[in-house]
Amino acid sequence: MLKRKNGPLIAQADGTVLLDDAHPAAEEARAELSRFAELVKRPGTMHQYRISPLSVWNAAALGMSADDMLQVLSRYGRYSLPAEAAERLRQWMDRCGGLELLPGTDGMLLLAGESKRLLELPKEWLESLGAEPVEGGWQIPADRRGELKRELVRLGMPVLDKAGYREGETLNVKLRDELSGGRAFRLRDYQQEALERFCRQGGQGGSGVIVLPCGAGKTLVGAAALARLGCAALVLTSGSTSIRQWKRELLDKTTIQESEIGEYTGELKQIRPVTIASYQILAQGRGEARKNGSTDHMNLFGSRDWGLIIYDEVHLLPAPVFRLTAELQATRRLGLTATLVREDGRAEDVFSLIGPKLYELPWRELERQGWIASVSCREIRVPICESIGEKYEQADLKTKLRLAGENPAKAAAVREVLERHPGRRTLVIGHYLDQLRVLGTELDAPVLCGSTPAAEREELFRRFNSGELTLLVVSRVANFAVDLPEASLAVQVSGTFGSRQEEAQRIGRLLRPKAGDNSAYFYTVVTSGTKETEFALKRQLFMLEQGYRYERAESVWDEKKKEEGA
Repeated sequence: MLKRKNGPLIAQADGTVLLDDAHPAAEEARAELSRFAELVKRPGTMHQYRISPLSVWNAAALGMSADDMLQVLSRYGRYSLPAEAAERLRQWMDRCGGLELLPGTDGMLLLAGESKRLLELPKEWLESLGAEPVEGGWQIPADRRGELKRELVRLGMPVLDKAGYREGETLNVKLRDELSGGRAFRLRDYQQEALERFCRQGGQGGSGVIVLPCGAGKTLVGAAALARLGCAALVLTSGSTSIRQWKRELLDKTTIQESEIGEYTGELKQIRPVTIASYQILAQGRGEARKNGSTDHMNLFGSRDWGLIIYDEVHLLPAPVFRLTAELQATRRLGLTATLVREDGRAEDVFSLIGPKLYELPWRELERQGWIASVSCREIRVPICESIGEKYEQADLKTKLRLAGENPAKAAAVREVLERHPGRRTLVIGHYLDQLRVLGTELDAPVLCGSTPAAEREELFRRFNSGELTLLVVSRVANFAVDLPEASLAVQVSGTFGSRQEEAQRIGRLLRPKAGDNSAYFYTVVTSGTKETEFALKRQLFMLEQGYRYERAESVWDEKKKEEGA
């Protein structure tokens, strides 16, 4: 019989953990639990987390032991920990590091490790990779390194990759001590720690992921890694706007010359010692390129002797780039992201091919230190507009979601939010272009979307950042790498289903620290009584995991209900 205690956590035999959000120690327990478990849903005040092999292995890469995790479950547990759950966690941890990949002879690699782990490996599979048994393990062809690592993760036996990396083409570059205008420059302590985790020798140094929220300076960590390693680098990022931002940061914070930076986009094909390219152009596969006679942009990976590949917004990495990354395991790889959440279920591929999570600092901790803005998250629910009510009831699921997302009643809620927060530079963010164009007209605000020309886009950013423009209606293009540091209010009117990743990225637009009042507000407007409310709950999971809460904000609709009730 389980012994009853009085903590907020209820660990179950199947690896799930319930967190009682109403418990006085809930926030403290959540901060500890989220280091090795993932929030999956929140029915009422009982939030459900899941401990998985991947969450345990990432925690191990950050220095947690099985005893550390079990102590958290015991310290905050409401009941004694089920023996099955403790044993399963220890088994997952035991398998992490039981195998090592080392330099072998004649250009081969050696898969070595504990005898019991080597005996568990499928012999037929290893032989299909061209592996041969040798004393102490298996000899593996170097070009199968990525394939081996990916499959070992799927088998539940992640390998510690100590096979080393090529140095790459030498590049003379350093971080500046002083910026333009005479301002002193140095990395923040957490940025320096993230850099040291990536560059450390031995272990898994030289490959892995740094997780920091938007506005915390992930780009600076990448620039510092480039300066520390002093080698040619390929930077992959989300789009043309981000490419230009990377170039500006490198020129501002390092001694690299503009002639040494290349932009590889649809318009430019510059390949230089540091080349910055977009995922979109690389995602054009080889077969598609042959069919339409265009350039196979994947050749970019072999165009120079890169010593470092930086994957900015690594959670966006498309499948074709994953396939190429499997062949690039001898090159150092740095992933940068605000969230490792992937809606496509390929988090295992990030772990095996880019590397484990090497550093993460909780959003709330950075907020407490004043490095990012303090954000209040609020949800407004509005009724479905009478003009689409009947159509909604008769529609299929996909159409229902669109009708709820584009609900005309949301316009009044947006105007109400703007009235509550006068003077704040504001983003109205949505998924459906027709809805955004209507809102742009009603609010007398410009609309920025994927088809907005680059020059016009840059001009809108300039006007917004200068304060000349205080309201901007934006589509999904604002989800990623848009530098609008003065934005302190965002109103989300529609989104991509239940995407936790998108929610985090949109809130990230507000996180740049503000002079004076370092606060910001994120509102999400949802149509009540529809499927959109279910997806909204799922979208909010990542931020809840980070310790944020979504308050229900009263609106004119709530006031009307009260009046009707009276």
